[in-house]
Formats: sequence, structure tokens, C-alpha cells
Amino acid sequence: MIFNLLYKELRLAAHPNLYIFTLLGVLVIVPAYPYGMVFLFGCLAPYLTFMYGRETNDIYYTALLPVQKRDTVKAKCLLMVLAQMTQLLISLPFAVLRVHVLPNGNPAGIEANLAYYGFGLMIYAIFNVILLTQFFKTAYKVDKAFLLAIIPASIAVIIMEVLVHFPGFKWLDSVAPDMMLRQLPILAVGIIVYSIGMITAYRVSVKRFEQVDL
Repeated sequence: MIFNLLYKELRLAAHPNLYIFTLLGVLVIVPAYPYGMVFLFGCLAPYLTFMYGRETNDIYYTALLPVQKRDTVKAKCLLMVLAQMTQLLISLPFAVLRVHVLPNGNPAGIEANLAYYGFGLMIYAIFNVILLTQFFKTAYKVDKAFLLAIIPASIAVIIMEVLVHFPGFKWLDSVAPDMMLRQLPILAVGIIVYSIGMITAYRVSVKRFEQVDL
């Protein structure tokens, strides 16, 4: 059943820009570009889809189907995870390629390295938890939920981009093998935070959505 709902999300509920923004993982190949913008695009895409769903009464339509409310929440969560993970996977070959094509680093901010992906997962987690839990309070007020979520996510992106310019944190901006090894804990923390964040967002959103009278 959940796979049918996810299929419905991809075919009917997803805004076309969700697919376009997912492809923007390729931006890590652009020289002198703040790569944190990739994560912000990964946050903007679900928002546009939720807003599109509001205008097309997607939640109400889904509620008319023979599914539980928790499955509706799960489908939305899976759609966000699928879009964001696909965006990161698309970016990976371009991140590897840029090391060989543009070996002089990224003067605009952090390099597309292990620390970058670890921080990115944390940024996604911050945004997803706030957006989902706030949206499913009403299953309608997506603009307020987006504003509450994008502000801390944007602040996290700024911190990530600025941090690497301080002498003590230069290792975060490196693609040298020994420095990448040092960055592994950040990636591990990012994976853990993202996983726990999505589980928490799902559970809280289910409790809130079950009390919403559609």
C-alpha cells in the first residue's frame, strides 16, 4: 500500500520543480559557487510540492482513499527522503570530477567533500523535522511551516560556508585523503541526525495529523 501511495506522490502530487531541483546536485561542479545552495534547493523542492498539494487538495484527496492517515504522512516523508537522497547521489560523481577538473578548491565556501555531505544531511534534517511537524498540525498551512523551517536551515548553511574560512577549520575544506578521513565523523553524525530526524518527524507528524479534522 505504501508503495502505491509513493507512486501516487511521484505521479500526481509532486510539483514538476521537485524533479528539476533534484537534478541541481550537479551544481557542485560549478567553480566559485556556494555549494550550500544545493541543500537549500533540496529544501525548496518539497515546499513547492506541499504548496502544490494544498492548491490541488491532495491531502483531502488522499484522505478519501482507503488508507490510514499515518500512511499519508509516511508517503510524504518518503517523497522528501527520495528527492533529497537522489539529489545527493546525483551530485557525487560531479563532486569527484571537480577535484580533477578544478583542483584549486572553492573560494566561495566549503568544498564538496565528506564534511560537506555530513553538514548537508544535518541541514536537511533541521528543515524536514520543522516543515513536516508544523505542516501536519493543520495539513494546510504550508507557508508558515516553510518559513519556520527555512530560517534555521539557511543559518546552518551560512555557518557551514563561513566556518571553513577560519584558520582552525581549514581541514573541513580539504579533499586530501588524510583530511577526508578526519571528516568521516561529521558524515557519520549527519547520517545519524538525518535518520533520527526523519523518524521523529514522522512520529510527531502522525500524532498531529490524526487530530486534524479534514
